[in-house]
Amino acid sequence: MQTRMCPDDVAWEQAEEISDNWLAQFLKNDVLRPIGNFVLDHNEGIGTEFAILKKGSYNISLRLKDENEATIIRLSQPGAVFFPEEKVVNEVAMMRFLTDKTSIPIPFIHHSGTKKESPLELSPFIIMDYIEHETKMYDALNTPGCPTDERGILDSAIDEDRLEMLYGQLAGILLQLFTPSLPRIGSLSQIDDFTWEVTRRPLSMNMNKLVRLGSLPRSKLPDLRTTFTTTSSYVEALADLNMEHLVHQRNDSVESADDCRRKFVARRLFCKLARDKRLTDPLLEEGPFKIWCDDLRPANVLLHENLKIAGVVDWEFTYAAPAEFSYAPPWWLLIERPEYWLEGLEDWTRTFDYRLKTFLKVMTEYEDSAIQQGRLKEDQRLSGHMCQSWESGDFWVIYAALHSFAFDVIYWQKIDPPFFGPPENPEGAWKERLDLLDEKEKYEMEQLVARKLKEMNTRILAWDPDEYTVAFSQQLKRQREEADEAHTIHKAVDNEVENKGNETGTSGFSETHTLSDKLAATHLSN
Repeated sequence: MQTRMCPDDVAWEQAEEISDNWLAQFLKNDVLRPIGNFVLDHNEGIGTEFAILKKGSYNISLRLKDENEATIIRLSQPGAVFFPEEKVVNEVAMMRFLTDKTSIPIPFIHHSGTKKESPLELSPFIIMDYIEHETKMYDALNTPGCPTDERGILDSAIDEDRLEMLYGQLAGILLQLFTPSLPRIGSLSQIDDFTWEVTRRPLSMNMNKLVRLGSLPRSKLPDLRTTFTTTSSYVEALADLNMEHLVHQRNDSVESADDCRRKFVARRLFCKLARDKRLTDPLLEEGPFKIWCDDLRPANVLLHENLKIAGVVDWEFTYAAPAEFSYAPPWWLLIERPEYWLEGLEDWTRTFDYRLKTFLKVMTEYEDSAIQQGRLKEDQRLSGHMCQSWESGDFWVIYAALHSFAFDVIYWQKIDPPFFGPPENPEGAWKERLDLLDEKEKYEMEQLVARKLKEMNTRILAWDPDEYTVAFSQQLKRQREEADEAHTIHKAVDNEVENKGNETGTSGFSETHTLSDKLAATHLSN
């Protein structure tokens, strides 16, 4: 039995191929030079060194620096980001909002723009300050010697004082994010220098992943201008997305007929719980809503040499969300996600519970100090809410709603038993829950099973990428066709040269020159 739903490997391979080939062009000087000049134009002509800084999960960053300061341009990767324009607009608005409303050290934005406005029309971009740093919170918490190509995990032997110091700084970031309140759920737009409003859908990391690796049509997502005024309506929309994910992922979504049934039952019951408003707190139904960052984790927290925070980066999937999201303690206290924990979910739970006590201890101390200094109000404490979310199991509801590929293992072990009672046979719990479905739902389930089993006989690409990913994919296809054609012509040239040489007893060099001219003319005509 799968502990998590596998991504569509056909879609994943295609997405990676597009992204890798798009990134490869940055090794060429005729691409780097225009980008460098572009950054210079928006940086008052300052800069003596320009180079690739890093490739992230969603972007590539290039740095322009001199002896005093540095600026980076960050471009979204086709094949990795399926909502590039929306992502950049959201991130710019959120970074400026947080700069205005908090003291979190965030890069200053100099300029941003669309693909059309970018150098060589490569992709949507942001030009911002580079934050000098010595290391990242991830490296300070990770197990020493962990290979860079392996998944990190919190150092089990970490010094307690060191852990408290690092956790305390992370607690301070979360408390600052929790302080502003917003009237709707969604992404921010900057109206003027001092005004922001929630005007667009909450674009999440999970939504991007569902379209990229889950074959989910973009039409199944909330409309761009959709915002939410109640917590239950948003959680219900997330529950529906998990069901749509199962329905639409073309490849690798199920192992067998019963595996499909098990996944269908879990999602249908979760949707029922959401629709009946059993997954949310009625006292928080209409807000206020809080800032939530899907990608806030130790890898995006930069540290000075003394391990003090230098800056926090990567705010692209940040939006106003239900307060319950902020109430849930951060899963990344252990660095590793629960569904990937090698020793299983129960061991992750025990280890997390132990480390959470340390985190809540230092958060409470931070809250006490901030309240004494007038930087925080008593009703803005988070520690008590996090403790309650963990103890009640609400943490798992939020996690399952936000992580579609991890949904199954979380639902059956952490959500189903509290709501429907412990099953007699945990492995076959879905069979015991069939009576909770009506006849129409059972019919839908069997129809889906039949379709999934039929689809397992073939593996085709079925996805709905953005226009930029499609455009680069088509460009890549044309380049390959031209390369194949050139290879065919070269092979014909070689054969003809060899034949001429055999006829005349010479190497055929003069004929090669004539045929090369023909080859050049062929390329020009194409």
